[in-house]
Amino acid sequence: MRFENKVAIVTGAGQGIGFEICKQLVQRGAIVILNDIDDAMANNAADQITSDKGICIAMPGDSSDVTFIGKMVNTAVTRYGSIDIIIANAGITLFGNFFTYTPEAFTRVMQVNLGGTFFLAQTAANKMKQQEHGGAILFTSSVTGHQAHKDLAAYGMSKAALEMLAKNLVIELSPHNITVNTIAPGATLTERTMDDPAYEKTWAALTPMGRPASTLDIANAALFLVSDLARHITGQSLIIDGGWTSISPSPF
Repeated sequence: MRFENKVAIVTGAGQGIGFEICKQLVQRGAIVILNDIDDAMANNAADQITSDKGICIAMPGDSSDVTFIGKMVNTAVTRYGSIDIIIANAGITLFGNFFTYTPEAFTRVMQVNLGGTFFLAQTAANKMKQQEHGGAILFTSSVTGHQAHKDLAAYGMSKAALEMLAKNLVIELSPHNITVNTIAPGATLTERTMDDPAYEKTWAALTPMGRPASTLDIANAALFLVSDLARHITGQSLIIDGGWTSISPSPF
């Protein structure tokens, strides 16, 4: 999988899965715009990734803000000449009991997970359809869009919706040579999940493959789906969970 001269935007990439995706893209020659809502985190991540193999620039900001989305896409096109890859990875997880879940929490989850993804795809696709070579769009869903998980009703709902969005957009994007797919990670070792000292041991016991995913496991799948090797794959969702959804034991 090579990405020389490809221009990509990856949201929610200051750490974790998004960071690893950016790192792998740059190592394979891509020019990457790395977004995170945290200014310091975005800039630090981009500084770590930039190398003589590729370019990574930070664009801190709210990936659910339509004006900022337009700024990211326009920066890619005006500075580098095209936008070839979009990875809408930004998302928030707000746990909460269904009976007491607040309208404010619900609105924010939908704004970021759905609204940000929808309008990033829309804005980028309007540029991609002007390119002869089209482009590749990837959404980050979750296994919780496939299997119920306690206190994640709103989050799981948003992730399932992303997979339907990818299927639906096949109709409109395929004539313009644009693919759109989704990855659905399961338990993954990131800076956030490792804050829980029991996380790795718990999910190793629940996962048929005997361990939670690494961020590289997820990044490898993401890179495949936005690479030229996957140009005839669109409207699909790839679950990366070590087999957890096949048996779905709960950690609770």
